[in-house]
Amino acid sequence: MRQSLQRAVVLASVCMGFVVATPPAVADETCNSPYISNLIKGQEDFVHVWTLGVEGLGDGSDKLVTIDANPGSKSYGKVIHSLSVGGRGEAHHMGFTDDRRFLWAGGLDDSRIYVFDVGTDPSKPKLIRTIADLPTKTRFVGPHTFYALPGRMLIGNLSNNADQGGVTGMALYNNKGTLITRYEMPTASIGGVKGDGYGYDIAINPARNVLLTSSFAGRQNYMRELGELIKDAEAMKHFGNTVVVWNLKSMQPTQVLSVPGAPLEVRWALAAGQNWAVTAAALTSKLWLIKPAEGGRWAAREVATIGDPAQVPLPVDISITADGKGLWVNTFMDGVTHYFDLTDPEHAKETYQKHTGSQVNMISQSWDGKRLYITSSLLTHWDKKGADNEQFLRAFHWDGHALTPAFEVDFTKEKLGRPHHMKFSAKGGQSRALAALAPH
Repeated sequence: MRQSLQRAVVLASVCMGFVVATPPAVADETCNSPYISNLIKGQEDFVHVWTLGVEGLGDGSDKLVTIDANPGSKSYGKVIHSLSVGGRGEAHHMGFTDDRRFLWAGGLDDSRIYVFDVGTDPSKPKLIRTIADLPTKTRFVGPHTFYALPGRMLIGNLSNNADQGGVTGMALYNNKGTLITRYEMPTASIGGVKGDGYGYDIAINPARNVLLTSSFAGRQNYMRELGELIKDAEAMKHFGNTVVVWNLKSMQPTQVLSVPGAPLEVRWALAAGQNWAVTAAALTSKLWLIKPAEGGRWAAREVATIGDPAQVPLPVDISITADGKGLWVNTFMDGVTHYFDLTDPEHAKETYQKHTGSQVNMISQSWDGKRLYITSSLLTHWDKKGADNEQFLRAFHWDGHALTPAFEVDFTKEKLGRPHHMKFSAKGGQSRALAALAPH
């Protein structure tokens, strides 16, 4: 244990050496790590979709599907490549390495991690590595968030291999796929709030030396049929209710914030003068603001209601605009895409909504905010049944007032599976336009 802690401290210090040297990026653009070195500030050429395999549909395997997203292309809006991984492991999230050349993707069921080369030819990704020993080496299962650090990949997990509950942690790898160390989520009281040990998303603000983690549920919940789960009163008690504040240098938790109702994605607004983050609580349908408080502490409070909480619309993915003045929120159960004005984040206000599908989950936007992409699948056992089980990627134009359809790919018709997470890439690499964050 002592050796592991020493190694963690040394590693964190090395990573922080890069914090000053590497100019972080200030945008969502589907990627929430400030260490991604290349941003697509113009037109994205491809959308990569990490897709859950469906038994009896096509080859039945999880796969990385590539769609042409450039309006000037002859294959615009069409699937141009599909790469299967040879099994079904509950494909879920993925993330670029800091140089944006490689895409790491994970399975929540089998805990396998796949590394794709998307830099050599983004129109034809290649599978170059499979990491299958996350559970045996870390005791964590359900790799969820893949968050780039300089030369490293920090992975937030959802569960453990002992009781498959929600107590879990983060695993740190180098970009070559070698495990470096692990960090356990806190279960003790820190700052007056008891940690629940649960994990979900990761979000870093280098200028403030702060890392935030949110919380969801363990494998025993997320791999159950949703209908069964919500009828199980005991199981419904086992969802996360916290956001943890970490010291990025030491990788030690410094505060636990009470954020009831499974706070999921966390998004920092990192434009000059903006030192706050937002998260949406899935079970309570609330938008929360996380910001500095007195004495170097942080505070979290509700700032908006998303839909009608009594109907449990289940807010899932969120996407903040590059200037931090707007936020997109998808609610899975009612298939609605919401836009919130964050000009005054203390008083977030919904100004637009559109029904975009029978079920909607992930949402990604271009750097300029003019293009929006939505996918439908949440989890194999949580997706709707029958006619409501639409499986699609839908692209929209946004003019600041309304969403208008651009193109759609029906993943069931194409025999591809259930589309979940998305990432963008561009021909010939990405633009080198970077926005450095000055400490503030």
